Amino acid sequence: MGKHETRANRRERVPGWAQRIVPSREALVQNRFVSPLAARSELWRYTRRSVPRGVAVGLFVGIFALIPGVQIVGAALMCVPFRANVPLAAAATFLSNPATTPMILLAALWVGSFLGLDADLTTFQALIDQGAGLREWAAWLVSSAAPALVLGLFVISFVSAVVGYFAAIILWRLWTARRRRMRLVRAAEAPDRG
Repeated sequence: MGKHETRANRRERVPGWAQRIVPSREALVQNRFVSPLAARSELWRYTRRSVPRGVAVGLFVGIFALIPGVQIVGAALMCVPFRANVPLAAAATFLSNPATTPMILLAALWVGSFLGLDADLTTFQALIDQGAGLREWAAWLVSSAAPALVLGLFVISFVSAVVGYFAAIILWRLWTARRRRMRLVRAAEAPDRG
């Protein structure tokens, strides 16, 4: 396989479940709502600059928004000004999921309180113990916890985005170095076969 591989060869490397649930770029271009986003090919390429940006955008939006439908759409829209990779940004939003959201909320409240905004954590624990309803939770959030929660979410999402950005840079360099080594090994073995 040469420098340029065909679309069919690329799709063979994608697991079957991902091929079924992830729409192709061509299908997205046909959709009138997302076609302006899908038509920009630089947002769909995996490059050394777009990959870390995509991870950072996805982590920031995924943690800060915490609303399932808004996360992916928000991450995709934020990819435009940052020229980030849309598929990776969408995938990174899944860091916040039903299993991790309670921990993220508790950490955000703690960070917000640590930074000087008052979030009554004893009332938070009491609401959990009582099995409070939506009305009680809303009253607590509006009272004093909202500023602490928003500040905490912002700090955690920003730090996560920075860490994810640099981790993606390191992983990209390791991956490309491995591919280069494999290519050199294949080139060295090629004359021996003939």
